[in-house]
Amino acid sequence: MPPEAGPVTGDRLEGWRVLVPRAAHQAGDLSDRLRGYGARPQEVAMIAVRPPLDASPLERALTRLREGAYAWVVFTSTNAVRAVVPQMTAQGLDPRLLRTARVAAVGERTAAALFRLGVRVDLVPDGEQSAEGLLRCWPPLDAGAGARPVLLPRSDIARDTLDQGLRQRGWQCQVVTAYRTVPAAPPPARLVAEITDGGFDAVAFTSSSTVRNLLALATPPPSTVIAAIGRQTAQTVRRHGLRVHTVAPRPSAGELAAALARYAAACR
Repeated sequence: MPPEAGPVTGDRLEGWRVLVPRAAHQAGDLSDRLRGYGARPQEVAMIAVRPPLDASPLERALTRLREGAYAWVVFTSTNAVRAVVPQMTAQGLDPRLLRTARVAAVGERTAAALFRLGVRVDLVPDGEQSAEGLLRCWPPLDAGAGARPVLLPRSDIARDTLDQGLRQRGWQCQVVTAYRTVPAAPPPARLVAEITDGGFDAVAFTSSSTVRNLLALATPPPSTVIAAIGRQTAQTVRRHGLRVHTVAPRPSAGELAAALARYAAACR
């Protein structure tokens, strides 16, 4: 897989306070990258991942997977990997049973999460790492594969872009809820006031969910620099009426931190 941004050097964000809205379970990879550029990151949990209200559809789908019922399994996030693999283990299934189908990942981070579990990944977009990017590189339908559907384990609030695109190409899709994305507990009132009052030099958004949940609580002023991890996240920011100052060329913590550092350097 292509590497992330090059070695973290310099102090292009020296003194910058950067807000990092994130999922409650996420590690501080982005914060570590920002510190490498001299920034002072402040993490705030904006979303939490919960099991589906009814796990039986996913359980049945995994049983069918073991039986070879699917041509492909598509993972659209690392959260989907975290949700599906423990469920497989709970059913006594080895994650490597995913070899009964070809495996697609929406991006390099998701593919890396699968690789760490010993799961072979057959398809990762070379360009834009999104549902649209995956559709652009999706192989044509063939008679043998077309007889079996595509399994899409995903969030309860995921966009329909991928399954609709595959159906337009003649594939059958089975969409199952692997996890729910819910708002995390609200941050302290003091932190909300800091965001609104321009207490942060920048906000680094890592998903559309974090955008929606943060902006439901507080809106940064125009002086706050907004960085987005990808095109879809940037579009969500713009739909809320805010300017996006920089977008990572590839959706990773290293690329997002580097994009913000380059923007800061250009401003100087």
